[in-house]
Amino acid sequence: MVQTIKADWSKRIERAMDLAGRHPGTVEVMAFYGRVLEFQKTVYEGVAARPAQPLDPNSAFHEHLDVDAARRHLPALLSLVQEVGPSKLAQQAAEIGRDTPEQQRQMLRDFLFAPDGDEVEPSSFFARALFQPIAEHAAAAPAAPLAGFSSAVCPVCGGKAQVAVLRPEGNGAKRSLVCSFCLTEWEFFRVVCPVCGEEDHPKLPRFSAEGVSAVRVEACDTCKYYLKVVDMSVDGLAVPLVDEVATATLDLWAAEQGYTKIYLNLMGL
Repeated sequence: MVQTIKADWSKRIERAMDLAGRHPGTVEVMAFYGRVLEFQKTVYEGVAARPAQPLDPNSAFHEHLDVDAARRHLPALLSLVQEVGPSKLAQQAAEIGRDTPEQQRQMLRDFLFAPDGDEVEPSSFFARALFQPIAEHAAAAPAAPLAGFSSAVCPVCGGKAQVAVLRPEGNGAKRSLVCSFCLTEWEFFRVVCPVCGEEDHPKLPRFSAEGVSAVRVEACDTCKYYLKVVDMSVDGLAVPLVDEVATATLDLWAAEQGYTKIYLNLMGL
């Protein structure tokens, strides 16, 4: 089953601020992320003022995204990053701000249509921050249900999973994956590696940190990839997209163990 979770930007922003207080080591990251979420809320509300158009099944998802709409919001994002962003991003924002409008449009087009690599380039932060809310709105357009869909990549845009979610169901919980680009959520097998399909439980280690009971790492010793899982049965107030960013200590542990994240989040973690 594929589902689009209605975007509640206020809830995401409030959660980012709340988690900044709980995890002192990520105060600066979460404060910046909260500001980025506020910016993305503005972008989303701009595109949501017009009804989402049904997706053409014969066209690639990225072809439905409005590059010009993203470009119009770029100056505000550049100003925000130069004001409160990390120094490296602020420097990149200044450089992008000196580009011509056509060069900026080309940067956005290059991001949309470049082959999806295993790593996220730091400069792609700007395009991703702009297109994420636009893509989320486009993904909410009426589409034919994908019964029985079980792929590890997003059924709407083909993006990689950002985070997994466990939601209570009966006496247990079902697992779903959340897309790193359009934020679509879809059901996925409970004990299967999303990268290589490994099903042998001993080869799928889990790790959780003290004080972070609702989020854990689920890794694979076969392909050495991992993603984080947010357990909504432990913390029903969790916002998977936000809680994933806030638990950077888990990413540090995974990297030290030699695991690679399936896809870095917007903050580059």
